Amino acid sequence: MAKVLLSTLVLCLSAEAVWAHASEQGFVLLLPTDVYIAAGGATVVLTVALLAVLPGGVAGAIFRPVPLAASRPNLHHLFGLVAAGVLLWLIWRGLTGSRDPMMNPLSLSVWVVFWIALVSLQGLIGDLWRWINPWSGPAAFLGRIIGRRARWRYPRVLGHWPGVASFLGFAGFLLADPAPTDPGRLAVAVAVYWAFNMAGVLLFGGAWLLRVEGITLLMRSYARMGLLGRAQGRLALGVPGWQVLAQPVPSLGLAVLMLVLLGSGSFDGLNETFLWLGWLGLNPLEFPGRSAVIGSNLLGLLLTNLGLIAVFALCLWLGARLAKDQAGPGLLIRRYAPTLLPIALAYHIGHYLTSFLLDGQYVLAWLSEALGAGHVHVTAGFLNSPGPVRLIWMTQAGVVVAGHVIAQLLAHAIAVRAGQSTRRAALAQAPLALFMVGYTVFGLWLLATPRGA
Repeated sequence: MAKVLLSTLVLCLSAEAVWAHASEQGFVLLLPTDVYIAAGGATVVLTVALLAVLPGGVAGAIFRPVPLAASRPNLHHLFGLVAAGVLLWLIWRGLTGSRDPMMNPLSLSVWVVFWIALVSLQGLIGDLWRWINPWSGPAAFLGRIIGRRARWRYPRVLGHWPGVASFLGFAGFLLADPAPTDPGRLAVAVAVYWAFNMAGVLLFGGAWLLRVEGITLLMRSYARMGLLGRAQGRLALGVPGWQVLAQPVPSLGLAVLMLVLLGSGSFDGLNETFLWLGWLGLNPLEFPGRSAVIGSNLLGLLLTNLGLIAVFALCLWLGARLAKDQAGPGLLIRRYAPTLLPIALAYHIGHYLTSFLLDGQYVLAWLSEALGAGHVHVTAGFLNSPGPVRLIWMTQAGVVVAGHVIAQLLAHAIAVRAGQSTRRAALAQAPLALFMVGYTVFGLWLLATPRGA
């Protein structure tokens, strides 16, 4: 094993430029991480213990927002129309521009600007997607020209389940497609996806975006974690997660989507590890290519999400029995699924931090070249010394632990709001707390373990 780790380290650190993409981690972490992982788990345990003895309203008070200003009419449809125009230009550049993913604006925009940066900012700041949604602007513009509303009414019985399938399709493309960063291949996929959902919006109206379109559901879910949001018709500011308590309990389909965000993000890290490749019988240093693991990755993605949902539901059921809560499993999942959003967002940020530091340089290089501002040298030199690597790992670990602490606070606040006393809330949260402690350790291990795909 020592030879494998050393060989991988040499491969990662000997290159002057890293031809990475958003689904890969940029370096193998060989720091002694056991202490950090144990400390992360202990932090979550301490949070649970404090919540069991503090007054019941403490957690809720932490998430009370501060009103800032009255909401005013905005021009988000206009910005959405501009965003649609930019997206169509990017599709054209994907078809006609450089075949190098690190020099094509479509590949960089989708996997670095959108998937890494914008998704993270959506969860940290608030609903930025509302301003740049590439379907809402064109739909409003065409609606004014045509002068009529949507032709059909969206079937309520379908709920958010088509959106769950839509997001799983996106996750499958990211994790299992042989070449998701290839500009031509990506251009076709983005064009088909945009056209299909544009037709859905025109036929069924805004309900299509709120029920079927997986990216919008992803972004709206993460917007619940933002610092900025709306409360009682006013712009408000609060600690991350305050909107989870301020917004209504989601439907079962939307709650399952929130679980899938965490499950898919976890498998995004697991499918690159030596452990996963060992399960598949593959040598990490002789990886045969993504085309050899398409079926395995799709199956792994599905099983990971099903396993997460089953374990989460079991923990909620056990907690309800301990606290003598008569709520059914469906209501429990709807009530507590949003509390996992901080964990999903934290792992997304931690997992892609190194990719952003590397691939973000390619975005700057492309912008510099497009604007005629000169050459930007892309380097992975900051990964060659322990100092920067340790700082990156500490940032990743801190974000993940903070996400789990926020999740535990939210779960406790929801339990108290449901009418449970502090004691019953602590009993109800005991199985879920064990789940979160275990997931903290698992998430930190995913960030630290060597990768071979």
